[in-house]
Amino acid sequence: MDPSDSTRRKPHRGIYLLPNLLTTGAMFAGFYAIVSALAGRPQDAAMSVFVAGLLDGLDGRVARLTNTQSEFGVQYDSLSDMVSFGVAPALVLYVWSLSSLQRLGPLWGKVGFAAAFIYAACAALRLARFNTQVGVVDKRYFQGLASPAAAGLAMSFVWMMSANGFAGDHELVQTLAPGIAIAAGLLMVSRIRYFSFKAWPLSDRVPFVVIPLVVLIFVALYIDTPLVLFAIAALYVLSGPLFTLWGLRRRRGLRDTPPRQESPPA
Repeated sequence: MDPSDSTRRKPHRGIYLLPNLLTTGAMFAGFYAIVSALAGRPQDAAMSVFVAGLLDGLDGRVARLTNTQSEFGVQYDSLSDMVSFGVAPALVLYVWSLSSLQRLGPLWGKVGFAAAFIYAACAALRLARFNTQVGVVDKRYFQGLASPAAAGLAMSFVWMMSANGFAGDHELVQTLAPGIAIAAGLLMVSRIRYFSFKAWPLSDRVPFVVIPLVVLIFVALYIDTPLVLFAIAALYVLSGPLFTLWGLRRRRGLRDTPPRQESPPA
């Protein structure tokens, strides 16, 4: 036996550079969001999480296009998502607004802490469930709200309110922030289905109306970026429960409809 055969058969221990580099960039953006929140810059923190979301969306597509998918990349991406879309949004919300609930009393301070922790814990549970079901679920849909979408809802809220002059200790912000954190967290671990957009577009061609629609979205983002991002995130979050209710109603209607009886032959 040629000794060189064993050398050629030796498994390659390296990792793919490009997708893991994008994943590292997403983790860096999430870490920067935490640092910005601690430094009292909530808008910078929110924007950093959106940058992390952009890089997170690119790493998977780049890995599929270049055929550089690996088990290491899957696990590394989940760890990066936990930092960028689990810990970072929870800490940004807590430092910016939820911690100020302590001024209303000890009980409210515990509510603020609990809301931030519920979000972070649900993000971890959602990522763990996703990893265990990655090979058996329908890739067209997410089971539960994806952690980047939950982070987008929370961070667009922070960005929108801060850009319009609302401090984290404003009464309106203190009322909405715990609800957004808890709702986003519970939706992540729910069984509600959300469209994943992984199978879109279905071909290289799209209807012409898509191009003007994209132009309008870009113009709206230029006019008021945080408001438009919050509106998009809120509509996507609401789409899951609405889609689920519509599916349940449709199945109920099919179940209640009596079967058609065929007429006897002449």
